[in-house]
Amino acid sequence: VIFIGTTSTSGQTITAIENETSFCLFLPPQPGGGISDHEDDAVVFCTTTVSSAPGAGLLPSGFIKTAHFAAGNGYVQVTGTIDRSKYELSASDGGGQYDSVGAPPGATCANSNKFVELIEPDAELFCIRCCTNKRKCNTGKSTAGCQKVIPGDYS
Repeated sequence: VIFIGTTSTSGQTITAIENETSFCLFLPPQPGGGISDHEDDAVVFCTTTVSSAPGAGLLPSGFIKTAHFAAGNGYVQVTGTIDRSKYELSASDGGGQYDSVGAPPGATCANSNKFVELIEPDAELFCIRCCTNKRKCNTGKSTAGCQKVIPGDYS
């Protein structure tokens, strides 16, 4: 099991990647919120109870449709598909990015130097990558989408 965790400096949000069935994501604090509208106050939800993410909410049943874990030199990631209706996300929401450069403020990835996560309700895709090698987490292409920012399996 590979563990990477994300935490804000306030200690109130922690996200983790353990494997393709046990990981967490930042989302808007309430169902139906716009992804980019909540880059300042996103909160963490997990697929299951994750001891390294105390206080995180649970993702709604069926929100994650597919998930694929991958690890490479300097990073771990999970990529896949979501059912946007399970968190009342809009089909017209082009999504947004949560990352270690201020969205949400103070967020960082424990045991790593950088992280990047994108949620794309319109395309029903998600991706998260935590990196020990900063060059493996590109936070400067947020509008390019998951498949460009975090190449992986989106089937």
